[in-house]
Amino acid sequence: MRTLFLQAPSFDGFDGGAGSRYQARREVKSFWYPVWLAQPAALVENSKLIDAPSHGTTLDEVLAQVKDFDHVVIHTSAPSFSSDAKVAAALKAKKPDLLIGMIGARVAVNPEGSLRDGAQIDYVARNEFDYTIKDVADGIPLKDITGISYRNDQGVIVHNAERAMIENMDALPFVTPVYKRDLEIEKYYNGYLRHPYLSLHTGRGCKSRCTFCLWPQTIGGHRYRTRSIERVMEEIRYAREALPQVKEFFFDDDTFTDNAPRTEAIAREMGKLGLTWSCNAKANVSRKTLEIMKDNGLRLLLVGYESGNQQILHNVKKGMRVDVAERFTRDCHELGVLIHGTFILGLPGESTDTIRETIEFAKRANPHTIQVSLAAPYPGTFLHKQATENGWLDEANAELVDEHGIQIAPLHYPHLSHKQMFDSVEHFYRQFYFRPSKIASIVGEMMRSTDAMKRRLREGVEFFRFLRERRDQVV
Repeated sequence: MRTLFLQAPSFDGFDGGAGSRYQARREVKSFWYPVWLAQPAALVENSKLIDAPSHGTTLDEVLAQVKDFDHVVIHTSAPSFSSDAKVAAALKAKKPDLLIGMIGARVAVNPEGSLRDGAQIDYVARNEFDYTIKDVADGIPLKDITGISYRNDQGVIVHNAERAMIENMDALPFVTPVYKRDLEIEKYYNGYLRHPYLSLHTGRGCKSRCTFCLWPQTIGGHRYRTRSIERVMEEIRYAREALPQVKEFFFDDDTFTDNAPRTEAIAREMGKLGLTWSCNAKANVSRKTLEIMKDNGLRLLLVGYESGNQQILHNVKKGMRVDVAERFTRDCHELGVLIHGTFILGLPGESTDTIRETIEFAKRANPHTIQVSLAAPYPGTFLHKQATENGWLDEANAELVDEHGIQIAPLHYPHLSHKQMFDSVEHFYRQFYFRPSKIASIVGEMMRSTDAMKRRLREGVEFFRFLRERRDQVV
């Protein structure tokens, strides 16, 4: 079937792609690549990918193209599901015989509820869905396809058997030809990667058991299944030729540094090509591995610190010690590796004292840039189960974003309210960025580079506009 892969229009500036760890509008506008859509799109001949939010594509513009397709696959998330279901209804109204499926963590963990709540959705693909979608596009009857839940001709919801996880990751085609064919890569940007950047996975799954992390608990699993180094570099070489404007490659594996020998081997290959690159990392990489990475083009690590309080890290099964994270950070500073540090406020055990402790940790560690998120109990995660059982999540505050797409504080504790957590995000940013030493380093960076100056000024304007809008909306 002629298949359209769609990241549907949503809130203005809403980053809903799977590369986004929290689907929401951000303090500084950013967009991640729709990799979870691009991968099955690469498997289906004559398909097309529309990433509406990043490209500013309106619903009317999508509807104008739907006549050319038999089958639409929509990526959805817990925050965007109701909006995405309305898009599915509009598509069906435009072309009643259109087959519409959904993919993503939200439908993977609640297929029955998703089909019940989205009357115009014909099926959902659960868990790892790449070949499931290919089977649908190839015209195999829904009743014969593993890994889906669907509505049969009588309107009854049927759940087929589970599909086995993909073991041979090298069998998956490259996603970068889909990027080149269907996307303007200049539309993808954030505050800490060089623009334009390119993001791809070299493997799936994460052995860590963090209770809040969505993808390993819903789609990717806890085994790190990797592509061969040869296959990874073959795609990198293709991308270098096909997309010469790329200034930085980002490896978006959940924790690219989990397998140190493989990380070092890929680093050396990137070094041979003279490319600049970055990746996700856990705050425990050895100095030896960091040296090899830095010597071969590594520029930045995206590091999930989450908290500066050891007990909270234990509570969420982070498998990380604060002293190890501090040593790792010192090594990065000494080697000249930049860090974009991410933190979460409101995890189990949080209090005003632990928030203060985390802010002091962040100031002491001093990553180049930071991201502060609110604990989000996504359905399908242990954190969601824990929050429901303990009464930390109530119906009045169960949504993950507000009507504007801005992340809210859904959790609360007897000693810490929704509002206290929400307000602590802005306080965290101000405490971190308004230190004299941090201001001096930012000004120094701007003075050294015209591009950096323009980028920082633009980010600053966006940041304060967002904070003002965010505060006004909550009030």
